[in-house]
Amino acid sequence: MARDNPITRRKALKVTGAAAATALVAGCSDDDNGNGDDGDDTYDIEAGTEIVLYAETAGWIGEEPADIDEVTNPTLVLEEGEDYTIGWNEGDGQTHNIEIRNDDGDVVDDLETEEVSEGGDDQFLDFTASEEMSTYVCDPHETSMIGDLQVE
Repeated sequence: MARDNPITRRKALKVTGAAAATALVAGCSDDDNGNGDDGDDTYDIEAGTEIVLYAETAGWIGEEPADIDEVTNPTLVLEEGEDYTIGWNEGDGQTHNIEIRNDDGDVVDDLETEEVSEGGDDQFLDFTASEEMSTYVCDPHETSMIGDLQVE
């Protein structure tokens, strides 16, 4: 599966961010942010979905599903008892892995991958959502590459 060049995508984001900042200063923002989102940056993920992230030391960047595209460390809302897949194909060349942890910071049900510098099939976790799951994390970069899981 071909992916966009991450460097080109980041440059485009900088331009878009500058335009958004200009609009905000000009008073062109609205509290509802125009997309029906209530501003809490949570994303309901349909059961059976494969969640694809880009591994970047500064944070997980959402790629798929489309709702999380380009969102850093999106909060994923999952349905308890349903199956999901989460992982990364591409990254910034640094060493990464992905783990699912509970509130105590412990890995849940051995849901962790090996630390590697290139993503791929072995960097995806298949799991059934349970209420003890609270975060998805890259162990080497656990302070910046961490996203919340809300299991309902």
